[in-house]
Amino acid sequence: MTDVIRGITEVDWPQVAALEAGAYAGTPLTEGEAGLRSRASAGTSFVLDLDGRVAGYVLALPYPMFGCPDLTRPERTAHRSPNLHLHDLVIGAPLRRRGLGSRLVRHLTHAAGARGHRTISLIAVAGKEAFWRANGYRPHPEARLPAGYGDDAVYMSARVAAGAHRRAG
Repeated sequence: MTDVIRGITEVDWPQVAALEAGAYAGTPLTEGEAGLRSRASAGTSFVLDLDGRVAGYVLALPYPMFGCPDLTRPERTAHRSPNLHLHDLVIGAPLRRRGLGSRLVRHLTHAAGARGHRTISLIAVAGKEAFWRANGYRPHPEARLPAGYGDDAVYMSARVAAGAHRRAG
């Protein structure tokens, strides 16, 4: 099997939306293709391509620190911010627990550094706070979150190292 992390292309979106629907089935977190597209910025949103099929993805967009997208509607404003908000990361069910999610996080961190972002924020949902802690993120319990993210949602962030742009991968 050959896998590569690459930018999202137009033909990837149906597969990205299908992965999202599978990952969040039975929760109010499913946004659909239009919502996902609105939260993906060129250069900071990627797919994990495994032998020609999308096996995972990470979507991120510039967003003010301590702010987060409203899950009930697509983004309509392009923000300029030194903070990059990692909106979603999904690995297809059969490939989870193999380090691929952490690999996507590292790739995004390098891309964020290359684009001058100083921090990456996210909202840990569905009990994933431990995964994000293991990847260097720390919680901000003072952050107020919209109800749509769930009762166990935790706002977290990590600094982007000054030299993070030197090596992507």
